[in-house]
Amino acid sequence: MVLAILIGGSIIALGIVYIYYKYVIFNFWSKRGVFYVEPVVPIGNVTPLVTGKTQVGVHFQDAYMKYKDHRAFGMYIFYKPNLVITDPDLIRTVLTKEFNSFHDRGMFCNEKIDPLINNLFFISGKKWRNMRVKMTPTFTSGKMKQMFFILKECGEKLAKHLESKAQIKEPIEVKDTFARYTTDVIMSAAFGIKSNCIEEPNNEYRIQGNKIFYINSIKIVLTLFAPQIMDFFSISLMAPSITKFYINMFRETVEYRQTNNIVRHDFVNLFIQLMERGYVDPDDDDKTTDKSSTINKFTMTEAAAQSFIFFAAGFETSATTMTFAMYELSQHQDIQDKLRKEIDEMLAKHGDLTYDVVNNMSYLHKVISETLRKYPPLPILNRICTKETDLPTTNIRVPKGTSITIPLLGLHRDPSIYPNPDKFDPERFNANEVEKRHPYAYMPFGEGPRNCIGLRFGYLQTKVGLVSILSKYKFELHSRTPIPLTFSERSVIITAKSGVYLIIKPR
Repeated sequence: MVLAILIGGSIIALGIVYIYYKYVIFNFWSKRGVFYVEPVVPIGNVTPLVTGKTQVGVHFQDAYMKYKDHRAFGMYIFYKPNLVITDPDLIRTVLTKEFNSFHDRGMFCNEKIDPLINNLFFISGKKWRNMRVKMTPTFTSGKMKQMFFILKECGEKLAKHLESKAQIKEPIEVKDTFARYTTDVIMSAAFGIKSNCIEEPNNEYRIQGNKIFYINSIKIVLTLFAPQIMDFFSISLMAPSITKFYINMFRETVEYRQTNNIVRHDFVNLFIQLMERGYVDPDDDDKTTDKSSTINKFTMTEAAAQSFIFFAAGFETSATTMTFAMYELSQHQDIQDKLRKEIDEMLAKHGDLTYDVVNNMSYLHKVISETLRKYPPLPILNRICTKETDLPTTNIRVPKGTSITIPLLGLHRDPSIYPNPDKFDPERFNANEVEKRHPYAYMPFGEGPRNCIGLRFGYLQTKVGLVSILSKYKFELHSRTPIPLTFSERSVIITAKSGVYLIIKPR
C-alpha cells in the first residue's frame, strides 16, 4: 500500500514537472514569436553534450548549419533559454555595437569557490572593465619584444629536441610535444620559471596543465550555460589540487623576486607592478599609462588568477593551433614547401630570428589564419544580455538574463562564406579575399571590446614554434593519424581526439 502511494506520488510529481517544463519553461521563445529548436524535457537541446557524445563546438555547428537562415534562433539549455546568433551583422551588434548590453560572458565565476576563476576571461561588469584597463598595457608590442628572447630560446630547445626523432624516423604525437614547448614558454613568461617540459614530459607542470581542460561533460555545460547550478551546489570548475599548485607557485615566485630584488622582462614583473602600484610602467614610446587608479592594487590571489588564465589559455590554444597547422602542412607538401621557402629567405636576409622578422612573414600569417579558421580553439563565443535590447532588423527583443551563443565553428566552416570549407587554403587570407568577407565571419580571438587580450602573444609563440621546426625539418603524416580528425568531447577547446602522429625528416 505504502509502495503504491509512493509510486503514484512520484508519477504525479514527474507529471507536474513535465507539464511545467513543457508549457511554462519551454514556452519562452514561442510566446515571443522566435523560431526555436524543439527541446526535450528536462535537458532542453543539449542531450549530446550532457551524455558526452559531441564536442560543444560541433554541437552548435550542427545547429548553425540547420537553422542559420533564421539569423537568430532559440534553444534551451536545461531550464534556460539560449539565443543562437548566426548572422554576422547581428553578431557585430552583440559583440561591438551594443556591447554595453552584452558585456558579460554569463559563465561560472565564483571566486570564493574557485579563486583561479577570478580572472579576465570569467569576471563581469565593472570589475572586468577595471581589470581590462589595468591588464592592457601588459600586451603592447613593446612588452612582446621584451619577452621575445623567452620564446626564441624555447623554440630552439624544441628544434633541438626533435633532432633525435628526425634521425630515427619514427612517428611522434606532436600535440604533446607542442604543449611541452608552449608550457615552457608560458611558465617562463607568466611565472618566470624554467619548467623544462620539453626534456621532462611528465613533470608537475605538465601534469597540472593536463588537468585544466579535461573536464567531465556535465560540468562543461554547467560552467558555460548554467552557472547558477554550480553556485547552488558549490561546485568548483578547477580541481583543488590545481588551485593550490598555481597559487602557491605564483606566491613563492613573487616573494622570492621581491626579497632578492630580481627584475625580469616577463609577466610576473608586470603583475608585481600591479600589486605594488596598481599600474604597469609604460613602454618607452607610450606615456599614456593611467596612474590615477593606484589605490586599486592587485591582491596576490587576483594576480595569481590572471597569471593562471594566461598560462591555461596560452599553452593549450597555441599548442592545438601548432598541431592542426602541422597536420594540414603534412598533408599539403606544396604549402609546407612554400612556407619553408619564406622562412629560409627571411632568415637568410636578416641573419637571425627577431620579433620583427617573425611578424613580417606574411605567408606564415596566412597559414596560421587558415588553421584558426578550420580549427578555432574556442569554437563558440558566449555572452549574456545585461540590459533588455532589441536586435535590429529582427522582431527579437532579448530579455535581460538571456544567454547568447555565437557558433564560431559553424561560421568558420560555412560553405556560403568559405567555399569548399574543408579545404586547407591559406590564400583565403590574401588581402583581396579578406576584403570580400564580412569582418565578423572570422573571429578566432573573438571581436569587440572583450576580444582575447593575449592574441598578439598567442600568434607570436605559435609563429616562433613553427619557424623553429620548419627551418630544420620536413614533416609527413603518419598512417596512424585519421583523416579527417575527430574532436575530443571532453575538452572545451578544439583538440584532436586520437592525437596527430607525424614523421619528422631532417632537411
